[in-house]
Amino acid sequence: MGGGFAGVECTQKLESYFKNNSDVAIDLVSEDNFLLFTPMLPQVASAMIETRHIVIPIRTIIKKATFHEGKVKNIDPYGKRVTLYGTNEKRGTSLNYDFLVVALGSQTNFFGNQTVENHAYTMKTLNDAVVVRNRIIDMLEQADNEKDPILKKSLLTFVVVGGGFAGIETAGEIHDFLHDAKKFYPHITQDDINVIVIESLPIVLPGFSEKLATFTKEKLIQKGIDIRLNTQVVTFDGSEVITKDAVDPTKNPVKEPSMDAIETKTLIWTAGVTPVDTIKNSMFKTERGKVIVNENLEVPSFPGVFVIGDCSLAIDPSTNKPYLPTAQNAEGQAKTTAYNIFAEFYGKPKKKIDFVSKGQMAIIGKRTAIASIYGVNIHGFLAWCIWRTVYVRKIPKLNKRLRILLDWTADLLFDRDISRLKIIRKDQPIDYKELDEVDDVW
Repeated sequence: MGGGFAGVECTQKLESYFKNNSDVAIDLVSEDNFLLFTPMLPQVASAMIETRHIVIPIRTIIKKATFHEGKVKNIDPYGKRVTLYGTNEKRGTSLNYDFLVVALGSQTNFFGNQTVENHAYTMKTLNDAVVVRNRIIDMLEQADNEKDPILKKSLLTFVVVGGGFAGIETAGEIHDFLHDAKKFYPHITQDDINVIVIESLPIVLPGFSEKLATFTKEKLIQKGIDIRLNTQVVTFDGSEVITKDAVDPTKNPVKEPSMDAIETKTLIWTAGVTPVDTIKNSMFKTERGKVIVNENLEVPSFPGVFVIGDCSLAIDPSTNKPYLPTAQNAEGQAKTTAYNIFAEFYGKPKKKIDFVSKGQMAIIGKRTAIASIYGVNIHGFLAWCIWRTVYVRKIPKLNKRLRILLDWTADLLFDRDISRLKIIRKDQPIDYKELDEVDDVW
């Protein structure tokens, strides 16, 4: 279950293990019929890469498996059955299993802040990136003809909450897009544009070395991005962000937090993720929303059920801490799980999770990035070249790689497209229950 990095990688590994075994059937369930290459989402939002170029149809990268497009409604680990939602166009489906791999990923975590959830934009899905791109262009269009300087400033102020990978990369791409696009808006100057990053921790990019995190902060400030650390969002009503100082409860006495307000029409929330509700409502034992698994990534209470990726509380044996919710870790867990299913099928000993990260990379703006590869820290133009080389090679299909390379080449030669694509939202299909027997119709 799950069509992200973990689910697709596990499916492909299972296909390779059982390719000659006709008695084995593999089913892959996903809400979307494509694998989304999430590291490049900010570049879709900044109009550098075309939307379809970072999605790979799942049916083109699987061979033996049967694909089911649908949303998981219920997991019954006792009856070994998974139920998918039906709609007004198709019936609900039940799938029986002998082995189950749960890789349903995560959703945006607003930490209970309902005002932010109601008004903020997110950067988690392909739709999010397109909506953010449209929002940026819409704000430029409105601001160019706005005579009220206070309102104009709020239209051109973009707040990104979260100083992790998603937040820093989103802020850098938005800043570059705004400054590239302003040439088409004669009444907008460089001083009118304001991009703000809010982070509750005292550093950006936690998990990177202090040297690279400091370089990132200084580079973003040099570009003109306002970095506000030790700051938390209190409320956002669609026009004003109220913030306060992040209080360290270990300090004595605790300092009374000061409040501040930012006039903005656009807040992009990238401050955290949480496992999907399907996991939280399941029968599996969870901690902080994640399913507790053993060293083989198997649920202790339900043999044959494996949980991997963002929804798994897998412990890194080298640090005794949970694995970070990254694509690299998800793929490593997927490979271990596929082997363990193969091993159990043929009566072989299972493997313990032993994945070691190769490093981390983040792009922080035009021709600038940071990278930590096998303990070696790199920043600047070289890291930017490495980032592009590594990630374009990770794209599963050659035609998509070529399209992305063409997008990057076009960005060097031409201006970015500022066409605003209107999206008409439709109501979600209703889940219809199929009736086996009807006695009376009134």
